[in-house]
Amino acid sequence: MTLSWLPLGADQAHTLRVGNKAANLDRAAARGLLVPDGVIVLDAAWRRLLERELLTADGESVHRGDVGPFLAELALPDFARAEQLLAVRSAFSSEDGVVSARAGQFTSVLRVARGDGVALTRALASVWASSMVDEPPARRDVLVMHMVDARTAGVAFSEPDFADDLVEFVAGTAEGLVAGQQRGDRLELPRLLRRERPSAGVLAWQRRLQALLRDVRGVFGDCAWDVEWADDGAVCWLVQVRPVTRPTLRDEWFTAANHKEILPPLPSALMASVIAERASALFGLYRQLDPGLPASRPFLELFAGRPRINLSLLREMLRRWGLPTKLLADSVGGADPLPAFGWRPLRLLRRLPVLARLGWLQLGAVRRARRASVAMRALASAPRPDIATCLRQLGDAYVTLVHAMMALTGAMAGPLALLRRAGTLLEHAARHQTITAAMFARQDELRALAAARGCAAALAHGALPDDPQFGAAWRRYVDEFGHRGTYESDVGVPRTAEAPVPLWRALAVPAGHRLTPPPRSLRGWLTTPAWWLARRPLAAREALRHEAMRGFGGVRACLLQLAEAWAAEGRLPGASALFDLSQSELLRMADGWTPPAEFWTARHLERQRLGAIELTDVFCRSRALVPAAHADATRELRGLPLTRGVVEGVVWSARDPNATRPNSDGPLVLVAPAIDAGWIGALSTVAAVVVETGGELSHGSILVREVGLPAITNVSGALALLPDGARVQLDASAGLVRLI
Repeated sequence: MTLSWLPLGADQAHTLRVGNKAANLDRAAARGLLVPDGVIVLDAAWRRLLERELLTADGESVHRGDVGPFLAELALPDFARAEQLLAVRSAFSSEDGVVSARAGQFTSVLRVARGDGVALTRALASVWASSMVDEPPARRDVLVMHMVDARTAGVAFSEPDFADDLVEFVAGTAEGLVAGQQRGDRLELPRLLRRERPSAGVLAWQRRLQALLRDVRGVFGDCAWDVEWADDGAVCWLVQVRPVTRPTLRDEWFTAANHKEILPPLPSALMASVIAERASALFGLYRQLDPGLPASRPFLELFAGRPRINLSLLREMLRRWGLPTKLLADSVGGADPLPAFGWRPLRLLRRLPVLARLGWLQLGAVRRARRASVAMRALASAPRPDIATCLRQLGDAYVTLVHAMMALTGAMAGPLALLRRAGTLLEHAARHQTITAAMFARQDELRALAAARGCAAALAHGALPDDPQFGAAWRRYVDEFGHRGTYESDVGVPRTAEAPVPLWRALAVPAGHRLTPPPRSLRGWLTTPAWWLARRPLAAREALRHEAMRGFGGVRACLLQLAEAWAAEGRLPGASALFDLSQSELLRMADGWTPPAEFWTARHLERQRLGAIELTDVFCRSRALVPAAHADATRELRGLPLTRGVVEGVVWSARDPNATRPNSDGPLVLVAPAIDAGWIGALSTVAAVVVETGGELSHGSILVREVGLPAITNVSGALALLPDGARVQLDASAGLVRLI
């Protein structure tokens, strides 16, 4: 006899080729995960009910026959008490696939009384009816499960590229949350590895959820899983598990770190684009040490034209290695406002080979830096036959510099921390001379010479004194240090040799107070071995930077020569305008494109707008862009980013998916109260989406990620503030929509 149903936990669903939704729960229950009791009503039962005319389907709907014969044919087991409420859920073969989830596109009926045969048959017919779509599934299996009397429920995304599981939750059951009709609370729970216990500092239901997610990974593998769960106050139940078809855009934290020291407040468009284009290569050094580190997450991103390092990614790398996150501030600089994680001995033991490779890298850091310094000096005079070669050399040099700096910083971090704790760091450092200290000393010599020769007045007026002795000393300084300058890591910024006036004026001012080195102490002598370990990488780092800036200066000279030629041909409004172009735009110009006048007008306004934006040193993605004090805050709305992309278009403000689409030849930005599968038709005609209410993990959010639309959710007041026909710019990755 053909089976009508299969109990959850029989571990036969995959054998019978049941759809993934039910098959995954069957496998989970069989492996001991906490899945509510239930059965899978098999596709064979649907077909037999049709054959015996206990169900009829007309292509759009399903009609049930008499309740008694209907239930007798199914012969469902008495797995629940009469008062037990049931959930009748679709589990069709087209759901929960690896490529597409089709989340929320089929019907589920909740809170069906087990003893109410009419309600149960009506629910089954309703679920089957939702399968009568343009592309019906091959199988129409249905889940009938206990309803969990949930105190807390929600959705969790467990993704191996992140150290935390992303959780959205609500009080009670979560149907409103997954439908995108209810805003949930959001948290990130540390992922537990095998044999690790739940965190002690979180709520009881969160500990149960941590353990459940750990066990899900243990059964299904450490892949990206979308998990629906419900906690009844004693047990956290697994309600659904499916592959994540499109990763979430997490609300990660970013830091200015050392970029604030080496780049201007608004870097040139060219340098920012070069850095962003090499982001993956910058993180490549760590991936060489640990191939298990995420390949898809960016090491840095551009915010308002400024590169910012992914603080969350670096913190999670340390957590993966079992190292305390407080080490990060010593490594990259900047504040760390996130909760601290300490030593994890078990993880440390697991990553000993990685840490050994890291130690070996740091041992060879000085040797590697010296090789890089030779390459950087050669870069200053290297041939550059075309713009593509010039840009490639610049990008390669930046990556080489950053990698060498990372290794050197790691090599000196431990000894410097020891000296700082011992209170002898200043005692040693004050007697150490790097190339940077030599440059400082040479400026003091020039300042003293200017005072002695009566040159201070001319220097204060921004003029080179007409004094042969000072002039000769100045030329010697420029030969040695003229390639250095303020914000020198940006090739768009002039070097001292090109723009000496600021330094001339500084040389006209008398020298400030200089500290004398503290006397030698017994503790200082005892910590000398630690200083020996620190001083070599410290000196190598400053020497490398000195030579790197020489190489950068050579690249800048090549770019300026090209810019002057293009400006003479009328292709640029001036030589310096070249640095307002991105790398890709420069390559287009090399292929023959000439930016029109309106391009330069728009670019000038865009640079002004970016310059007016304030970025804090550390921020999370959804709160990245802070308007300047004079900006009208009602013209900029913020929400949670779901995807990436920037779109400029016309608003279509629609309260339901059947609203009339406005006539527009350009891109449309749909503004909706919430979205679910019913909005698919509307989504197919727009370029971007703004949603008033919805979670990052709701079915609607999954849908727009699968479709690939730039989208923001949880934008309060969007329908009222973004009227039909308004022109907006949507920056999805920043969670920002701005009225133009």
